[in-house]
Amino acid sequence: MATYPLPKFHFLVDWGGTKIGFTEVSGLNIENKLIEYRDGASPEYSKIKMPGMREFSNITLKRGVFAGDNEFYAWLNSISLNTVERRDVTIKLLNENHDPVVTWKIKNAFPVKIQSTDLKADGSEVAIEQLDLAHEGLTIQNGD
Repeated sequence: MATYPLPKFHFLVDWGGTKIGFTEVSGLNIENKLIEYRDGASPEYSKIKMPGMREFSNITLKRGVFAGDNEFYAWLNSISLNTVERRDVTIKLLNENHDPVVTWKIKNAFPVKIQSTDLKADGSEVAIEQLDLAHEGLTIQNGD
């Protein structure tokens, strides 16, 4: 029996708001920063490299614009000086039976940017809005 890589178009995002489908999710990155060190008394003329702090990219969510739906803006506008509503966000890649195969869990996310759609008089595309989320951690697990 042959196995194939999973397609990336069948996914579910639980962001704490309306269950309106998203067209794109990006920024699911984890990186360990590099620390370079050289002891002045070392006979070697090279640096020692070791892992440093873990860093996470902002998560970007894109979805179609719907009349009367201002949930992205309401969440962003709830931010006041040193006070923000943080949410745990879950992203699931689904198989053909709609079962989760890979799950990304984002910890303590909050909005840092909203980008509205561009408007074109001669265009026929769907209006897309974008929400960028900062967060404090990303874990990846197989299944649910």
